[in-house]
Amino acid sequence: MLFNSQRTAEEQGTDNEGPETLFHRLHLDKHQYKLRAADVLQLTAHSLQSHESCAEDELIQTFIHKLLMMDYEARCINIKPNEKGSTQQCNNSFKQEADFDDFCSELMSDNKKSKSEPVHPMDVQMAAFHCADGFLKQLMVTKLSQCQFALPLLVPDPFTKQIVFPLWTFRQINKSWKTKNSDSEIISRIQPVYKAQTPMVSFFRFGSVSPSKSQLMNRLINDKHNTFFHRSCPGSSRTRVLMDGVVEITWFCPAGKNTDKFNDCIAFCNLHGDAADNEKQLQILTEMASVNIVLLPQLQRNDKRMEQVEKLYNDSKPLICLFAERDLALTETRKGKYKFGLKNRSQSDISKELRKAISDCISLSSSTFVLQDVSEHSDIVVDERNDDDCRSGKEAAQQMMRLLEDRKLSEIKESVLPHQGKVWHQWCQKNRELHRPQPNEFDTEQSKKSRDLMEIREQQHEYDISEFMKIFIKETNSGSTNKMFFLKWLGILLDENTSDDLSALHQKYNEQWSTVLQLKEDNDKSEQLKNEKTKLERISEELQAAAFGLEHIMREIGQIYESCVSVQKIKVGLEFEISSLPSLAAEMMISGFPLELMDGNAAHVPVIWVTAVLDELIKKLGDMRVFVISVLGVQGSGKSTKLDAVFGLQFAVRTTRGAFMQLLRVSDEMKAQLAFDCILVVDTEGLRSPEMAVRSRHHDNEMATYVVGLANVTLINIFGENPAEMKGILQIVVQAFLRMKKVRLNPSCVFVHHNVSDVTAGEKNMDGRRRLQETLDEMTKFAAKDEVYDELCFNDVILSDVKNDVKYFAQLWEGSPPMAPTNPNYCENMQELKDAIMSHMSKSDRIKLTDFKDRIKDLWDALLNEQFAFSFPETEYNKWSWTLRSAMLETENTLIEKSKELVLKLKDRAKDEETVKKEFDLFWTECVKTIITDTPIKDIDIMKEVKILLGDIYKDSPVDSWRESSEGRDVLSVASYSGYVQLKKSSGFRGHIKNAIKATKKRLGNALSKEDEIQIGIFVTDVAQQTDKKIMSFNIAKMGFNVSCIQQLVDYIKARVRQHQEISAKYVFKNEFFVDLVCSIFKRANKALTQQHRLFREASDPVLYLEKKKEEHYSIFKKHLQGAASSVILGEILCQKLKEWTEQSIYRKSARDLINDIRLNCKSLNGNRLNLEIHILKLLAEREDFSAYMEYINHPREHFKNVIRDEVSQFMTRRFSVSVLPTMQKNVELMQKRIIDAVHESTEHVQTNRGNVDLWLKTFTQQLSGVLIFSEKELNEVKHDDVDFNLLKEVITAKLPAIMPDTSKEFNTHTFYGKLDLKDRPDEFLIDQFSQCCWVQCPFCKATCTQIENHDGDHCVLSHRITGVSGHCYDGTNNLCRILCWTASRNRFKTSNNIRIAREVCDDRFLSVSEYPTYPKRIYWKWFVCKFQKDLEEYYDKSFKGRIPSNWRLHTKKDAINSLNLYKLFGYIR
Repeated sequence: MLFNSQRTAEEQGTDNEGPETLFHRLHLDKHQYKLRAADVLQLTAHSLQSHESCAEDELIQTFIHKLLMMDYEARCINIKPNEKGSTQQCNNSFKQEADFDDFCSELMSDNKKSKSEPVHPMDVQMAAFHCADGFLKQLMVTKLSQCQFALPLLVPDPFTKQIVFPLWTFRQINKSWKTKNSDSEIISRIQPVYKAQTPMVSFFRFGSVSPSKSQLMNRLINDKHNTFFHRSCPGSSRTRVLMDGVVEITWFCPAGKNTDKFNDCIAFCNLHGDAADNEKQLQILTEMASVNIVLLPQLQRNDKRMEQVEKLYNDSKPLICLFAERDLALTETRKGKYKFGLKNRSQSDISKELRKAISDCISLSSSTFVLQDVSEHSDIVVDERNDDDCRSGKEAAQQMMRLLEDRKLSEIKESVLPHQGKVWHQWCQKNRELHRPQPNEFDTEQSKKSRDLMEIREQQHEYDISEFMKIFIKETNSGSTNKMFFLKWLGILLDENTSDDLSALHQKYNEQWSTVLQLKEDNDKSEQLKNEKTKLERISEELQAAAFGLEHIMREIGQIYESCVSVQKIKVGLEFEISSLPSLAAEMMISGFPLELMDGNAAHVPVIWVTAVLDELIKKLGDMRVFVISVLGVQGSGKSTKLDAVFGLQFAVRTTRGAFMQLLRVSDEMKAQLAFDCILVVDTEGLRSPEMAVRSRHHDNEMATYVVGLANVTLINIFGENPAEMKGILQIVVQAFLRMKKVRLNPSCVFVHHNVSDVTAGEKNMDGRRRLQETLDEMTKFAAKDEVYDELCFNDVILSDVKNDVKYFAQLWEGSPPMAPTNPNYCENMQELKDAIMSHMSKSDRIKLTDFKDRIKDLWDALLNEQFAFSFPETEYNKWSWTLRSAMLETENTLIEKSKELVLKLKDRAKDEETVKKEFDLFWTECVKTIITDTPIKDIDIMKEVKILLGDIYKDSPVDSWRESSEGRDVLSVASYSGYVQLKKSSGFRGHIKNAIKATKKRLGNALSKEDEIQIGIFVTDVAQQTDKKIMSFNIAKMGFNVSCIQQLVDYIKARVRQHQEISAKYVFKNEFFVDLVCSIFKRANKALTQQHRLFREASDPVLYLEKKKEEHYSIFKKHLQGAASSVILGEILCQKLKEWTEQSIYRKSARDLINDIRLNCKSLNGNRLNLEIHILKLLAEREDFSAYMEYINHPREHFKNVIRDEVSQFMTRRFSVSVLPTMQKNVELMQKRIIDAVHESTEHVQTNRGNVDLWLKTFTQQLSGVLIFSEKELNEVKHDDVDFNLLKEVITAKLPAIMPDTSKEFNTHTFYGKLDLKDRPDEFLIDQFSQCCWVQCPFCKATCTQIENHDGDHCVLSHRITGVSGHCYDGTNNLCRILCWTASRNRFKTSNNIRIAREVCDDRFLSVSEYPTYPKRIYWKWFVCKFQKDLEEYYDKSFKGRIPSNWRLHTKKDAINSLNLYKLFGYIR
């Protein structure tokens, strides 16, 4: 409400406390405590969390954190109740016997209890402002401006009352707006606010008034946003301490639309408090304003405040008086003097009338306002002048800027920064040529290029270092305290110097770009289009020449350094050491400035310079563990803005060119938790940018490949959600990931859709994810063609989680800029993105800065050579597969030629089969020798390799004895871990007693508490599951096995064990634990690893491959001897190749068809995960196999897999004749038809177009590209002459039935499976479907969660079990439990602080467990305990001691199975 009968906050301002009390409450001391920007911008535990509420002493850091993330609600923070419950929020604990007197005590009591009011939100903001250093103040005000909040213009010191004008804080703020000229043309303007000339409207009040002045101003400027904080804003309180006398300012910026509230940019100033008490502020405002607006209560004529009003009335400036208690229409009493009564008027009417009056007044006033002119007033402190470092930094920067005066902007860089000009670009181009020689290029030409490179470096070195650069290097090397201010000032002044020219050039470029686009749309092929493109290129060059910022200065320093290092000469007359330059850049990185990683103009990485800077960084900070994040996206998709919001980084939001990396420090508290010491963030220029339209697509691909390869995770920005608009960027990204896969780098990615209108519609998002997956798969096919890579879908390239790694984010602005505030959802989205990044951090491999430095060089060298396997490890099997493919093509061509030669030699003996076979065998043996020197792929013995590796780790320990003892020990299912731990000893007198107790427990075999046992059990299970996932990611069936796989897994297990020990305060693991854990995990994985390696060997071993091909080539050989035509030979070759391809495709298609049949007709597999669990429990009961039960209890995931394999095998055997065989026959007929159609279409196409055999093959492969999996290259490299296409068609048509899979002879389930890759088998597909569950086990009874992976909320199990089933005993006994989990948790197993174990050890949940309704009463598990009592007691070496109730023994197996049916009967399972 605009009107409020309460006393105003201004009136009540300091009733209860002063600044000292406030600063004390906020844990600040203005005279001793300074908030530093460097501390605020590092990664802390607090900054990683979302804070809806906080304790009072956390208000400052929470406010700053929210503000840096551009949180719309940064000023509204809920305060958590303190220990005494003194807060406005309701207390949840109620006094049950409260009487009426208590209820009405506040009304009846005369004694006012002193209560501490909540801190006013604006007091939090101003307290942070007062205690911030200059850089943090500037950052805060810049963020306030981005959030469309009012900015502090005049600020009284809370202790001295001296008025401060914080001009420095406005230096990085620009405002943009659009207006219309007299011809209704839109004129765009962008200016720094400190020098923008605009009208200014000042608002102030005399006395106390009921309407809120701030709220009134909000309605005038933006009625949907609280630009000025007022008493009705959420979180406001009755008292405020620091706002009286503060003047805030904001600007209204029009969008050039008819709906604009004002037609021009206008500044609005708001004086808080009674203007009569703040005379200096009032004087400054009234002198500088274009229009003064005063809000008045009912005043007497003789009131002193009326004298001030009269003075304003008699002044020449327009005046609008608003009477709070009068009902008076807007009246102009004389020119430019208005009065207006607010009483009984709606807010919209007041705003409408007031806007009209303001517009009229501005049209009369000639006065304009320039913010920096406020500094000319006396009796105020200007922060820039009052800070010695700021002042001296400015003077040094101005000295440099004077050197640029009277110079044409486009020529400045050429004279001041010559080392990065044409000569550097020539060097980059020549270096590319050197690394990419032409096919027929001689060594002498390569040598000449090397000499040319050195000559160009000599020319670069001969350039003098300009006076401008000498001053810069001197200032930054001086070690003075003003260095940061100097760098900031230089950036500000350079931007100011170039902004007008750059703005005009951008406008010119956009107009020319529109002209070129229009000509393209008109399909104009004339000379005009060529000329217009030339103009566009010229403007683009002017843009590059005019851009001049700190990044160009640092680029110049880099090239000065590189030229000196390359020619090994020192420049004459230097006042500094060349070796000091990398140190200078490293210091700037530490201070938060970005370092250019790739020169965007030259499209080149200055490797010498970048590695030298990183070497210095390592010297200064140590060889830190780094996590690297890169970001990719089209221009204008919000990459830099997002990094700014997520991490508070200061990347230039103006168009970035090239790639820059910035260091983000991690606080000491977080280093141990994250296992990283810092984060490196790599920002890139926009892909497909119009300014670089003349540049080839190759550069975009190259840059994307580079930053993807450098990063642990790449954030991929997509503007909107239309797949058609995404294709350009996605193809670049997919191609980059394909290249990374080739060099065995495995980065991950997060897709971020920006500007999505409805981010809450779950179904819509799921559909969007589906469309994204389809688009990625489509783009992968296109990219694979460029990379000659046989991948089918995106998931073959990178393991991406479409559910968790695809984000749909709201647009940054809520409404249309320039007046739109930040979207409330945007900050939440940024927090979600931060959580996703942290999740990737927790799973990522750790690399050191030295490793990152090497990767920068190696990857760039690989890109230069266009050989992406350069300097990166590659398995010998990959090399063999590519070598073999090329060699076989060559062999086939050699075979054809050789056959022709042997025709004459053997023509008289062609019918002598023995002679022909002998000749062929000799020829074949020679061919094989040229391909194979030894057998590269051997059988593997996983456990042997594991034990060798463990022996290397524990050379000085008795590992052999452990190996023997561990052969039968499965750590994943042991009853107790007591034997694996060594308890830590306590110190002191009490410590001796504790140690004695521990020793006694250890002798009894009870060294660990139940809590510790459960913790270790959960830890072991998680390590095993994560190791399984890593094994799957190796893709051994396709990529081959390498011993390094085992090394990686063992290292991972070792790291996890070390981390777990660091958390535990009670025990450490013995070496035996690690050895047995590794052996147990690899024993489980041995079968899968061996099987995958077998599949790889069968597909890739050259000996086996050539053996399979021998008969095919002998057949071709005989055809030549028999004088067959070239068409017949080609047809024979094609049919032999088609045989393998068609077989793969038919079997794969049939397998997919059968999966649907299985899901429909197999009862155990036609439901959900719960239905399958019911089926398994029934099977177990029917078979009464205790070993199977224990596998189900201890290793549920493995048991599920085995059951699914059995069910699918039985189904296929049972339904072979009615399902499997007909499906295969149908697909054989369909494939045969498709191939014949393709043959006919290709023949017709070639004859119509008079083409050759190459065209026939190309058409043939295109026709079958969606049906068969093959490489066109393999066909094109087979030699063929004089082909009769009609004969070729007849040959293929005749031979086709014979090469189709034979389903009539010995075809059965076994042969069907034998032809399928492991991932294509129906059982493996179904295992994957059913395995996408949580699988977390209850720590007490081992019941498995049936929710989906990474689900929200609590776990959910089918039914909890008797805890004794999993080996749990009553405390202090060996008696197996017969109670339920929550009873055990509450009554038996407690932590030291009486919190339920589940909450502590399960990462967030189990026993806040929900359970399906329990009508069946767990009859099943009662029967199980009775049936297998002896087995359980022997298995755990413990006893139930007669504790089993007699009524349990009444349950039969039939009862147990029927109890499972009740779940379905009552609708719990469908």
